[in-house]
Amino acid sequence: MGKNLSIATISLLLVLASTNAQQVFDVKSYGAKPNADITQALTKAWKAACTVAGSKVVISAGAYKLGLVTLLGPCKGAIEFNLQGTLQAPSDVASFNGKDGWVIFKQIDGLTVSGGGVFDGKGQLAWEKNDCNKEKSCNALPINIRFDYVTNSVVQDITSKDSKFFHINLFECKKLQFQSVTIIAPADSPNTDGIHMGRSSQITITNANIGTGDDCISIGDGNQDVSANQVTCGPGHGISIGSLGKYENEQPVSGIRVSGATLSNTENCVRIKTWPSAHSGVASDIHFEDIVMKNVANPIIIDQNYCPNNQCSNKSPSKVKISNVSFKKIRGTSSTKEAVKLICSTSVPCQQVVLSDIDLAYKGGGGSSTSSCANVKPAVSGKQNPPACARTSSM
Repeated sequence: MGKNLSIATISLLLVLASTNAQQVFDVKSYGAKPNADITQALTKAWKAACTVAGSKVVISAGAYKLGLVTLLGPCKGAIEFNLQGTLQAPSDVASFNGKDGWVIFKQIDGLTVSGGGVFDGKGQLAWEKNDCNKEKSCNALPINIRFDYVTNSVVQDITSKDSKFFHINLFECKKLQFQSVTIIAPADSPNTDGIHMGRSSQITITNANIGTGDDCISIGDGNQDVSANQVTCGPGHGISIGSLGKYENEQPVSGIRVSGATLSNTENCVRIKTWPSAHSGVASDIHFEDIVMKNVANPIIIDQNYCPNNQCSNKSPSKVKISNVSFKKIRGTSSTKEAVKLICSTSVPCQQVVLSDIDLAYKGGGGSSTSSCANVKPAVSGKQNPPACARTSSM
C-alpha cells in the first residue's frame, strides 16, 4: 500500500509540474527574437495567458523593440508580466498615432509586474518637441506604462527609463502596490512625472528611487488613501499634490501620507498646488513626515496661486478647500532662502495646518532661511527653523 501511495504521489507531482510549465507563456514561443519587434508576439502570449488562471508572461533577458500595446483583461485569474529584458519604444512620436500610452495594462484584477527589466521609452526626440509646459493645448505624448482600472495588484523591481511623457500613470486603480521601482530621466526632460495618479485608492509606494524632469510623484484629483514610504527623489520637482482646481467636477483628494522620503537637488520638495480658478475642490487629510531634504528649492510649500507660464486667463482666488495638513520632522538644507511658504486662498483659507519640528537651513549667502504665510494660521510645535510664518500677508 505504501509503495502504491508513493507512486501515486509521484504521478501527482509530475502532473502538477506539467501544469505549472503550461502556465508560463514565453514570448519566444510566439516568435519573439532579441533586437526585433515583438509587438505581435507579446500580444499573442498575453491573450493566451489571460485565459489561464495563475499564468505568467515571460520576456527573458535581451533587448526587444515594442510598439504600442494594450494588455487587456479581465483575465481568468491572477496573471504575472515578468520582464527580465529591456523593452524599447519607437523613438518617433508619429508611430503612436496620437495615442497617450505605450504599454497599457487595462481592466485587470490580480496583476503582478516584475522581473527586474526595463521599459525604455526612448524619449529624447519627443522632449525636443514637447511644448506642453508652455501651451494650453498640445499634442498627446505617450506615457511609458499606463495602469487603467487595475485592482489588487503589485508592481515590483522594474525600471522605467526616458519616458516621452509621464513614466507611470494610474487611472481608476484600487489596491495597487509599487515596491522597489526605479524611474530614470534627465533633469531637463519635460513633463516626465515619475508616478502620476488620478481617481485611484489604496495605493502604496515603497522603496522607490525616482529621478526625473518633473514631479517624482504627482497626485491628481480623486485619489484616496495613498501612502509613499522610503522614496528617494532627485532630480525632479519633488512630491506634489495637484495641481488641483483647473477643471470642472474634480473629485476630492484625501488620506495622503508621505514618510521617510529623501529629496536631493529638487526644484520643490513637498507641495500642494491649486490653480486660481472658479472650479471648486477639496484636499484634506494630507501628511508629510520624517523627510530629509538635501539642497532643495521650496522645501515646504502650499501654493494656491499656481499658474505656470502665465496660463491663467482668470486669476480669481482658488476655490479648492485645503484642510487637515501636517508637515512634521522635516529637516535638511534649502537652496532658496524662503524655505517654508504657505500661500492659501483668500476665498477658502487653509484650515488645520500643522508645522512640527522643522529644521531647514539655508546654505546660500545673505542670512538664515525665512518663511511666509498667507490666509493660514498653522498650529506650531517643536523646533521651527525658520520661525513659522515670519512674514504674513493676504493675496
